[in-house]
Amino acid sequence: MEIALTDTNAGDIARALVRARHGAGSPAMDMVLTLLVVTDDENVADAMRTATALSTEHPARVIGVVLGDGRGRARLNAKVRVGESSTGESILLRIAGKLTRHSESVVLPLLLPDSPVVIWWPAHGPADPSHDPIGQLAQRRLTDAESTGQPVRALRNVARHYAPGDTDLAWTRLTPWRALLAAALDQSAGTVSSGSVVSDEGNPAAVLLVAWLESRLGVPISHRHGPGTQIGEVTLETDLGTVRLTRQDEASCEFTVPGSASRVVPLGRRTLAELLAEDLRRLDPDVIYAETIDQLLEQNI
Repeated sequence: MEIALTDTNAGDIARALVRARHGAGSPAMDMVLTLLVVTDDENVADAMRTATALSTEHPARVIGVVLGDGRGRARLNAKVRVGESSTGESILLRIAGKLTRHSESVVLPLLLPDSPVVIWWPAHGPADPSHDPIGQLAQRRLTDAESTGQPVRALRNVARHYAPGDTDLAWTRLTPWRALLAAALDQSAGTVSSGSVVSDEGNPAAVLLVAWLESRLGVPISHRHGPGTQIGEVTLETDLGTVRLTRQDEASCEFTVPGSASRVVPLGRRTLAELLAEDLRRLDPDVIYAETIDQLLEQNI
């Protein structure tokens, strides 16, 4: 069921949500968290579709927030949806005028009580997420440097203001690479002396991968630019030979460990919904990510 509200307030939105639940035949819903999506008109449709797609794994109240022009009188329009091919419920808030300077006051009464709050900025997020007015409402704050015009600069800006609970989706994109490299080192008894990463220029995940390897291994890792639009190759030099992961195509890479035959393993891009689902499985601060961005900030790039 869907209800649209014009020139409304948080109280009317909450009452509309109750009506929508009853109208959908779901007066009580087992939701585990509130997911805030702060975006713009250009990205709101795709972002809300992605967020509601998570409801099968993480039943949530999804609250989309579109901040409009800050000039003029305060205006709040909303759309409340329960059901509609989703196991959760969603609220889309369009905030304009003077109310944009106090948007957190609109969002706060709509959060699920006694449940975690996660915020995701699909496009341009703040440089200091934990001090953003709406970001302060969340225990987990997700940015996405890859969606900006200067991804590496955006990643470093967010890293400078890191607070426990912050994560960038560039780090989440690295999970398959990190798993494969950890498996390769488990299979090789050699001591790593150096390494290299090859990727396209301006790849925030590759920059994080270099920092992660340096922080975990304590050896220099070079970063070279190559063709393609993803991480192309990672090599680790050991006293027993070279550990190498080389991308074969968009969905696979060749996995080579000293003393074993090389093999091709899957390594494809994951959807935004899959990335978010991984992050929502862990709501506590990521210590390894914190150590990695400390190393990133020490790099002279």
